Amino acid sequence: MYLCSRKKSYRNMRLKSLSILNYKNIREAELIFSPKINCFIGNNGMGKTNILDAIYFLSFCKSHSNSIDSQNILHNADFALIQGKYQIGDNIEEIYCGMKHRQKKQFKRNKKEYERLSEHIGLLPLVLVSPDDAVLISEGSDERRKFIDGVISQYNKNYLHQLLQYNNALKQRNALLKNETVTDESLLDIWEEQMALFGTYIYEQRKIFIDEFIPIFQHFYSYISSGNEEISLSYKSQHDENDIKTRMKNTRDRDKMLGYSTQGIHKDELEMMLDDYPIKRVGSQGQNKTYLISLKLAQFDFLKRTHKLSPLLLLDDIFDKLDAERVKKIVELVSEDTFGQIFITDTNREHLDAILQQLGQESQIFLVNNGEIS
Repeated sequence: MYLCSRKKSYRNMRLKSLSILNYKNIREAELIFSPKINCFIGNNGMGKTNILDAIYFLSFCKSHSNSIDSQNILHNADFALIQGKYQIGDNIEEIYCGMKHRQKKQFKRNKKEYERLSEHIGLLPLVLVSPDDAVLISEGSDERRKFIDGVISQYNKNYLHQLLQYNNALKQRNALLKNETVTDESLLDIWEEQMALFGTYIYEQRKIFIDEFIPIFQHFYSYISSGNEEISLSYKSQHDENDIKTRMKNTRDRDKMLGYSTQGIHKDELEMMLDDYPIKRVGSQGQNKTYLISLKLAQFDFLKRTHKLSPLLLLDDIFDKLDAERVKKIVELVSEDTFGQIFITDTNREHLDAILQQLGQESQIFLVNNGEIS
C-alpha cells in the first residue's frame, strides 16, 4: 500500500513534551505526548490549531498562520515561550523559542542560540495538512511555488541560499526597471546574469524534485479515491526553453513599461489537473481536499526518504468534506508503521473515536477549551 518508504531503515523522531506560555490564546500548557497518535478535540476557535502551530513553529522558526511574531503573543502579555523536547533516534534535542515585543526572537538548540535561523530548518522535518492548504488550488502560482520551495529547503540547505540570492537579484532588476533616470543598460546585464545563474540552479533542483514527487503523489491520490479519477501534476518553467538570459534582455522594454520582470523562475507554474481540466475549475470540495492531502502525504514520503527520518505529521481538521470511504482510506494509510508520530485535531468526539478505533494505535486525547488543555 505504501509506496516508497517500505523495507528501509529510518530513524524515528518523537516530540516527547511541549511547553507553551502566552502563545496565541494558550496562556500556559505542559503537554506530554503519546509516541504514536495525539488528538486535540474541541469546538472551533478554542485553540486546537494553535497547539499544532506551536509545534510547527519549533520546526520552521515561524508560525504557519501569522509570520509577524509579535502578533502571536497572547493579548496583554509581554512575551511568549515555546519549548519542545524531542527524541531523534538515541539523541535528545531540546528546542526553545522566546519572543518579546520589539525584540528579536531567541531560538536555541540544547540551550545554544542559533546564529542564523536557517541553520535550524530541516532538523525537525514536519508536514502539516491544514484547511489553509486550499490556497494551493484556489489562489495561484505563488502559493504553489512556495510549496515546492518549502519542501526542497527542508533537505537542501544550498537551495534556500540560492533562492535568497535570486530574489535579491530580481528585486534589484525590478528597481532599475522602475527608475526612469537609469540609462546604463550594463546594470541590468549584471542582475540578469545573477538571475540566470541562481535561477538555473533553482530550476534544476525543482525539476529533480517534481520528477520524483509526481509518481508518489499519484499513488496516494489513486489509493484514496479508489482509482476512480484521473489526476495530474506538472511543472512548467520558462527555463524549459533555455537561454533565459537572452529572453530577459529581449523583454527589457516591455518590462520597463510594466515595472517588473516577466521572465525567470519566479514565473514557474505547477499545473494541477483533474480529468484534463484545471482542478480549480472542475474539482468538487472532496476532490480538491483529496488532491491536497495526497500532495502532503507525498511530501511526507519524500522528506522521510531524504532525511532518513520520519517527519511529524500534523492533521488539522482534515476529514471535513470527505466521504466515509475516503476517510477510511486515509486512516488506513496513516495507521501503517511507516508513519511515525501523528497529531490530529477534530471537533466531533464520536467521529474521532471511530477513527481511533480504526487506527488501532496507542493514542492520547486532549480536550481544548478557550486555550486550556486537559
